[in-house]
Amino acid sequence: MTQIPNAPALPEPTPEEFELSQHLTELIRAEIARAGGAIPFARFMELALYAPALGYYSAGKHKFGVAGDFVTAPELGPVFAQCLARQCAQILGALSLGNILEAGAGSGALAVQLLLELERLGQLPARYCILEISSALRARQQALFAEQAAHLLERVHWLDSLPSAGFRGIVLGNELLDAMPVERFRVGTDGIMQLQVCWKESRFAWRDVPADDTLRARVTALDLPEAYVSEIGLAAEGWVRSVADILEQGVLLLVDYGFPRNEFYHLQRATGTLMCHYRHRAHDDPLLLVGLQDITAHVDFTAIAKAGTDSGLSLLGYNSQALFLLGCGLDEIATRSNPEEARAHLRFTNEVKKLTLPHEMGELFKVIAFGRGVETPLAGFRLQDRRGRL
Repeated sequence: MTQIPNAPALPEPTPEEFELSQHLTELIRAEIARAGGAIPFARFMELALYAPALGYYSAGKHKFGVAGDFVTAPELGPVFAQCLARQCAQILGALSLGNILEAGAGSGALAVQLLLELERLGQLPARYCILEISSALRARQQALFAEQAAHLLERVHWLDSLPSAGFRGIVLGNELLDAMPVERFRVGTDGIMQLQVCWKESRFAWRDVPADDTLRARVTALDLPEAYVSEIGLAAEGWVRSVADILEQGVLLLVDYGFPRNEFYHLQRATGTLMCHYRHRAHDDPLLLVGLQDITAHVDFTAIAKAGTDSGLSLLGYNSQALFLLGCGLDEIATRSNPEEARAHLRFTNEVKKLTLPHEMGELFKVIAFGRGVETPLAGFRLQDRRGRL
């Protein structure tokens, strides 16, 4: 068993997984050598997750659900998508005609469930585009549609990148930003240090180097104490700006776990928010099991809000997942569950608890929305809007 301090023992990889990890390790080691001995953690994280055919999201490893490494909201059941569909239906109705673009669709569960509910609501988009760079995940998404919603496949289109311009509709990202590469830093006695990754004593290890001007300016503005270690999600901020560039009219809707800045860089989080997931076990060492484990960091929603508004988008709302789902009609959806059908009703109530309870996903997960050319107040923020906390 692989041991990590203050973490549960991790199961040993299978021989096939070990071989894949070794190939990816050699690829990263070669890049480290070409770079002179170390690479920024953001680059290490990018390779560990997205290196073609070898990275965690690029290889064929089963990632989502009970048989994978973690469970996302759509994997719990249809309730999350049914609530989200009501918000999407409101936006699509206001636009008269529009498309949906989901970035990083995972197993495809959200796409299938969302389209089925939009069909029931009579508000199907003209097209449902899925931006997915992993061929393995694309194949899984296509298989799920063929199995559960084959009649809707003609509306679904897979993309390799964001459209160049002129998108009208909804851009949707569920647990997307947390998997984008982050820069790690440490406040040292000699100033702001960037955490890089090197190869030392037969394993990946950390190395500190002075931060560049961009990272140093961002960290200095936070006024953090000495020895504080954390992350800055420059890639996520850049992605939001890219969506702003192509959004002609519509809404960017993002669901993820994280905090406003004053909570993200709280003194109690002096070691950062970086987390890894492997076979439903969580730990904080991203340098292990390269290519076999998910690597995530919580989202600084203040930075995301600034990236969107600085790019010309309007901030339409920010809320907890629980209040957003309630605003989207969770109470009405609950009437579909029949208490007399004991097993199904128990699954439904467990799903709702997982999505909404504060100690589950209800409070840690947040929803943020940006818009251009959309005046209608969004249903998901009607009960409460926490924009003032950003």
